[in-house]
Amino acid sequence: MGSEPPNDTARKPVLIDLALQGGGSHGAFTWGVLDRLLEEPWLKIEGISGTSAGAMNAAVLAAGWTKGGATGAKAALGAYWKRVSRAAAFSPLQRSPLDHLMGRWTLDTSPAYVAFDLMSRMLSPYDLNPFGFNPLRAILAESIEFDRLKQAPMKLFVTTTNVRTGRGRIFRNAEITPDVLLASACLPTMFQAVEIDGELYWDGGYAGNPTITPLVRETDGQDTILVQINPRERTNSLRSAADILNRLNEISFNSPLMKELRMIALLRQVADPGSGEGARWAGMRTHSIQSGRLLEFGASSKLNAEWKFIVLLKEEGRRSADEFLSEHGDDLGRRSTSDLDVLLAEC
Repeated sequence: MGSEPPNDTARKPVLIDLALQGGGSHGAFTWGVLDRLLEEPWLKIEGISGTSAGAMNAAVLAAGWTKGGATGAKAALGAYWKRVSRAAAFSPLQRSPLDHLMGRWTLDTSPAYVAFDLMSRMLSPYDLNPFGFNPLRAILAESIEFDRLKQAPMKLFVTTTNVRTGRGRIFRNAEITPDVLLASACLPTMFQAVEIDGELYWDGGYAGNPTITPLVRETDGQDTILVQINPRERTNSLRSAADILNRLNEISFNSPLMKELRMIALLRQVADPGSGEGARWAGMRTHSIQSGRLLEFGASSKLNAEWKFIVLLKEEGRRSADEFLSEHGDDLGRRSTSDLDVLLAEC
């Protein structure tokens, strides 16, 4: 266990990459993590790979950075999540009086949510939302000056899933547009597929949540911090239809990431540390920031963007990042704190 890292500019800079998972409003947890990490001047962000909400956080951070460094990035993230919450206040998907009474953040007893959930299993977004309205489009237009992403000092990698081929496509700084971010967060039961360059795209989580490989191949950072939103393991019994469907979604969205991490673990063992490409794989160090508290919130809470819930998630993200820095801050730049080799034993 490392000691708490000094919070000053005297520490030698450590180049890091960030890998940000998607998960609807639970992306506010990632906001909290980023908000805390941005307070450490010795951490230099080289690249960010993001999917869905992770992609939104990445793009907002990068655009904000071009206006005022870490301070500008923190301000941009705060403004973005406030806009998300304000827009959600007009959504019919709200917690029911029972949810409020029981202190639950889920929408499980919300009449609108239950009706929407049932309809989405019988009707497609092309039936329910024929004009393809997505409130995130206006929020992104207000939150991000997309031309600034070309000037950002960190490399961005946004993952989407090609509907035709089923393969992932990664978009980089100069290619990122509102459509790219909307595609990366396009759940096929909620939104129409997003067309880009004549191809249709769905949520990137089906192909990579997020994709790690470009961080190794295309950046100089050797420390990758994975901010995990979707739990890999659950110990509670799954008996209700909602719990079973939720777990299926968690497994499907985690599966591409687990496969890629296993591949990376294998490459680290066989790579030639003396070669350029081999040195990158052999020298890669991995870390993870996550919180068991996210296990308490059901799948429907990912559609809950009430400001109180957003703030709760943000503060949990800050707490988790602070705990990580206290325990492993000295490990950054020196050794991995996540054991990828254990994944090989699960194959």
